[in-house]
Amino acid sequence: METLEKITIGQYVAKDFRTAALFSKYGIDFCCKGNRTLEEVCEKKEINPEQLLNEIEVILASKNDSGIDFNSWPLDLLADYIEKKHHRYVAEKTPVLLQFLDKLSRVHGANHPELIEINELFKGCAGELAQHMKKEELILFPFIKKMVDATITDRLIEQPHFGTVENPIAMMEHEHDAEGERFRKIAELSNNYTPPADGCNTYKVTFAMLQEFEEDLHTHIHLENNILFPKAIKLEKDFNAHL
Repeated sequence: METLEKITIGQYVAKDFRTAALFSKYGIDFCCKGNRTLEEVCEKKEINPEQLLNEIEVILASKNDSGIDFNSWPLDLLADYIEKKHHRYVAEKTPVLLQFLDKLSRVHGANHPELIEINELFKGCAGELAQHMKKEELILFPFIKKMVDATITDRLIEQPHFGTVENPIAMMEHEHDAEGERFRKIAELSNNYTPPADGCNTYKVTFAMLQEFEEDLHTHIHLENNILFPKAIKLEKDFNAHL
């Protein structure tokens, strides 16, 4: 039971991303709320902790040929990966989804008023994510890369205008929580992305894209909240300790 008390959901997923599917099966948020322990989530969701831990241990003990060990990556490489894979994904898929959701709202909104709310929620998400990613690309990620470079070259770096890296990270995590909550509402309104019997092909494609978008967002947030951000905070503390 000591393991349950000390290891968080996010740490398990950081160790082996295959555990994310298990947590999703139990309705456990591993990205935005990955800082909770197994004990906490089991108590809240009335899950047998021993059973869940056994299932986790089976995953960890099995051979993983396809998984990428992001936990071992240098932070500058991980930041580049997040930007080039997940930020680009959001930038590419957002305009298409906005167009499809507008069309569905016009055509099917009278019979399915939930589409109008889903459309408004996604529009809010699109705007917030665009600003969020720019803050990471222009402020947070460059500073993380600067810290990595300074550690390698044994150079000093100027104090950033935001004080400590914990400040922008706290803001990013708060924004992650907001988007996670927004997508929980979208999933609920769409009956977990299940199109109705009278849904056209655009309806089906749009819901499938929304589901994929949410899954990508979960991975995106996990990589930042559970790996990049905690390691950046530790790197800054280690760096300052050696000054």
